[in-house]
Amino acid sequence: MKVLVTGVKGQLGFDVVNELTERGIEAVGVDIDQMDITDAASVDKVIKEAGPDAVIHCAAYTAVDAAEENEESCRRVNAEGTQNIANICKELDIKMLYISTDYVFSGEGERPWEPEDACDPKSVYGQTKYEGELAVKNTLDKYFIVRIAWVFGVNGKNFIKTMLNLAKTHDTIRVVNDQFGSPTYTYDLAKLLADMVQTEKYGVYHATNEGVCSWYEFACEIFRKAKVQVNVIPVSTEEYGAKAPRPHNSRMSKEKLTENGFERLPSWQDALERFLKKIS
Repeated sequence: MKVLVTGVKGQLGFDVVNELTERGIEAVGVDIDQMDITDAASVDKVIKEAGPDAVIHCAAYTAVDAAEENEESCRRVNAEGTQNIANICKELDIKMLYISTDYVFSGEGERPWEPEDACDPKSVYGQTKYEGELAVKNTLDKYFIVRIAWVFGVNGKNFIKTMLNLAKTHDTIRVVNDQFGSPTYTYDLAKLLADMVQTEKYGVYHATNEGVCSWYEFACEIFRKAKVQVNVIPVSTEEYGAKAPRPHNSRMSKEKLTENGFERLPSWQDALERFLKKIS
């Protein structure tokens, strides 16, 4: 099997290529230098030359606050770029696995979101990722859409690295305590995606590490496990203030993974511990 992976310089794309390679699956990792997904001709040329059996599409415009002021650029990447890839996957009759996000939901309530729940994004980022989902659904039959949340990996910026860096220069750190979700380690997620892409169990899935916490609880656990002394103060979303609206409820049901015979990810606490060992 041969798989083309977009966004290889990002946290997830990096780990997906490593995981596939480790399994003896030929992985072709591309980023903007090799294939500009917003350029249909570039997408056509690169994918056809690679001749893969599947595309795992990890590349995205993920700067949630910046997206509010750069709607056009964000849409070009998340919606139009995804459509360009879906078009070639259809033409070549190959599988496509698209990485989406909890931001496609309204972020309200407390019940975990089911894969089939109605989408109601509240931010430009969420809206454009939802448009990417629609591009995949409306173009292909052989697709997987995997919604993820609160991602951290070795290769790139993330909440854990930000917290540890802030602790070097700050005695006190304010962290939001009214947004709930599940942290997701790209190393664990990559294993699931590698399993999934080798099947025909198409559809929409949710994938995060097991367990739920607030960002404040996550931060406290990071410092506890890293043995870092710092004063963490819980604040509300309103008090914290951010340009783009954030989901208060990012809990996502992973029952569909179990139903389709996929192994669920370990607990987020376990993932955090392994990640901290790796980066130290």
